[in-house]
Amino acid sequence: MGTKKNGLELYLHIPFCIKKCDYCDFLSGPSTRAGQEAYIYALLREMETVSKNLKKRPVDTVFIGGGTPSVPECDVMEKLLQGLRDYFLFSADAEVTIEANPGTLTPEKLSIYRKYGINRISIGLQSPNNKELAMLGRIHNYAQFLESFQMAREAGFSNINVDLMFAIPGQCYEGWIENLRMVAALGPEHISAYSLIIEEGTPFSRKKLDLPDEDTEYRMYEDVAVVLKEYGYHQYEISNYAKAGCECRHNEGYWQRKDYLGLGLGAASLLGKERFSNTSDMQEYLKNSSAPEKIRKNRELLTREDEMAEFMFLGLRMTQGVSKKEFQEYFGTVIENIYGEVLKKYKKQGLLLEESGRIFLSREGVHVSNAVMADFLL
Repeated sequence: MGTKKNGLELYLHIPFCIKKCDYCDFLSGPSTRAGQEAYIYALLREMETVSKNLKKRPVDTVFIGGGTPSVPECDVMEKLLQGLRDYFLFSADAEVTIEANPGTLTPEKLSIYRKYGINRISIGLQSPNNKELAMLGRIHNYAQFLESFQMAREAGFSNINVDLMFAIPGQCYEGWIENLRMVAALGPEHISAYSLIIEEGTPFSRKKLDLPDEDTEYRMYEDVAVVLKEYGYHQYEISNYAKAGCECRHNEGYWQRKDYLGLGLGAASLLGKERFSNTSDMQEYLKNSSAPEKIRKNRELLTREDEMAEFMFLGLRMTQGVSKKEFQEYFGTVIENIYGEVLKKYKKQGLLLEESGRIFLSREGVHVSNAVMADFLL
């Protein structure tokens, strides 16, 4: 079996929000300043402890996600970012992303992010339509987004992602395409477009929602690539579109199964063949964050079969798909020996295509990707 590259990806979870959105099932919620400080100090203790074993490994990408990482005040965030630089060794061209919500950014916060090497910002817009924003339980309006976007540009951010959501209750096909064009016209380097998924236990799961029908949602998704192409974006993953050279390297790392270390509440990790995630219990995390073995849960050692399945179903999320050569180098056998039947079946149905040594989903395949991916579980 081959080995992975030495580079490492970091994910930092900041679980604070001003208010939880009505569709959200992430680990997040409102907080006090004291609560934020206590958490950031716990996160620094975890970073200090785990970094001791990783001294030789350069960090290639960092993603500070949440929650809303732009909620904590400047001085609290500065301590965290200083710690990140102190404890880890960064590659010269590391990609460092922070998620932010409109209405929580200030020039001061942005200038601190820049000072500590954050070079990519991901803004959670979801929709440029104020009615839709209110419907989703978002606390910002479109004007606040435009102000935040402009502020990020003025602070020197030349790599900005905007998150958009479609198949929102009450949304028609034309409304979605109009939303998409409004945002594309602003020229962010990257756009993530997701369909709304109703998660159990969220306020949305208890409401009677007027959702677009399946055919409309199909068209909504299908035409994202077509419309964004006019503005110079190409699709490189099921939900992600970028201008040339602006793909999110952190996400690509997930799909290519690079080693990543999740820090903070509930954060997931993949190190070598081991997967685990931190506790989701705030009190337990605050108490034991400097003893990783006490906070790491759901530890699982991946078998060769697990790794093959992941290689396939994560790799197929990317439009370039998986490389037969890489599969063979990594697992010491040709892909057909393991997946011959599955590949034959889906190629015959026109859901998988093969070209110059790579296997990828066709446009039709993308729509039923979950069913196709499930077949690679050995």
